[in-house]
Amino acid sequence: MSPKLVERTNEEPPALVPAEGEHGVWLDELTPRQIVAELDKYIVGQSNAKKAVAIALRNRWRRQRVDEEMRPEIAPNNLILIGPTGVGKTEIARRLAKLAGAPFIKVEASKFTEVGYVGRDVESIIRDLADIAINLVRADREYDVQDVAEARVDERLLDLLLPATNPEPTPETVPDRPQIFVAGPEGVEREDGEALPERRQRTREKLKKLLVDGKLEERQIEVEVTQAPSIEGMMIPMGGGEGMDYNFTEMLQDMLPKKKKRRTVSVSEARRILLQDELEKLVDMDEVVNEALYRAEEMGIVFIDEIDKVAGERSTSGPDVSREGVQRDLLPIVEGSTVATKYGLVRTDHILFIAAGAFHVSKPSDLIPELQGRFPIRVELQTLKEEDFIRILKEPKNALLVQYRALIETEGATIEFTDDGVEEIAHIAMGLNDRMENIGARRLQTVMTTLLENVMFDLPETSVGHVLVDREFVRDRLKKVSEDEDLSRFIL
Repeated sequence: MSPKLVERTNEEPPALVPAEGEHGVWLDELTPRQIVAELDKYIVGQSNAKKAVAIALRNRWRRQRVDEEMRPEIAPNNLILIGPTGVGKTEIARRLAKLAGAPFIKVEASKFTEVGYVGRDVESIIRDLADIAINLVRADREYDVQDVAEARVDERLLDLLLPATNPEPTPETVPDRPQIFVAGPEGVEREDGEALPERRQRTREKLKKLLVDGKLEERQIEVEVTQAPSIEGMMIPMGGGEGMDYNFTEMLQDMLPKKKKRRTVSVSEARRILLQDELEKLVDMDEVVNEALYRAEEMGIVFIDEIDKVAGERSTSGPDVSREGVQRDLLPIVEGSTVATKYGLVRTDHILFIAAGAFHVSKPSDLIPELQGRFPIRVELQTLKEEDFIRILKEPKNALLVQYRALIETEGATIEFTDDGVEEIAHIAMGLNDRMENIGARRLQTVMTTLLENVMFDLPETSVGHVLVDREFVRDRLKKVSEDEDLSRFIL
């Protein structure tokens, strides 16, 4: 066990910082009903899935407040979300993690291979989660010291804009020289050098005012930057060393000496370079690593998509062996094990795992029994209806209609969607899903893109100030494409 890990485990675990939601609501103040209300702002329908994830999230908060003796015994509520593509499975998990301010990673089960095969192993999920946790905590710490760092950068920029003059030689090394007298308005005075620092200070104050006002952004100055050594062309194990040593390339870069180079850049570019340098000095990375590993273990959320792609009938030959091997490799991670990362060991016992899949061909019972037992909660998401499409277009905060209004306003124009126009868009999207592959709400994106293609293309060069999208507009633009079966297969 490394000294860093011993130090981390012997300390009191850092207190979990309550995450603040997008509207200033703290997570520890959110009840499951309020969590569902927050999810409703972005996701239409699927009340059963929202309720399940809200309870799972609240249970993590509850676990932090039970007796210390009982706390390790409480397992996370791992879920399987079952439903066709485009009904909101991924969006629920992503919004939940954003609401919790938790380290979150989305992976696809089909991209992993059984140990011994070429490809990514499942432990890389936890290593990536640790990286995300580090970035999350470091961003929080950098935000806290941003003002101090910016003040230091301003001082360093002033030093570069007004370099210090060579210090006066010491009296011991300078021979006696004749005194200099200067005639001024108040008579003859001896010049003793005392006026130079004052004059320099006045110049510095003037430069500082110009710098703060942004009038020196284009001035060129010389800064010293550190360049990481290039390891291109070196002999590195295949796959970047992920199987043998996942941190091999970074370890090699740390061993090689870093080069320093002087560059002439603008003040604005120098500010960016120096700000990053000051933030690295102000942020204690040991504390960041400590908190990030704890946050990954206690608050981390792993979303495993396409879990149905590694499920199938068990056989003794063929590709199913490899798929079942992925399940066997996933089992200890979900069950609770310790994964070595470059920052230290991460225990997965209390990481929340959310799996999702369409399960068109296979079913959850096709997973190996041990893995099924690690996902005790199963929630079926409903197929979207035409009424849901209308709500998806209009209600969420990031609705497609809101996005297109914002895009068109950048050209100095406006767009208006009438109720009958929105209904027609939803009707055409639902019809396409029924006749072709059902891709859920994603079909709305293809329909909207085709509908407004000419508008978005011509807008910068036309004088049209207002676009009205009603039923006739939608039918006129989409009638030929939506009714032609062969054409719609390629375009929509």
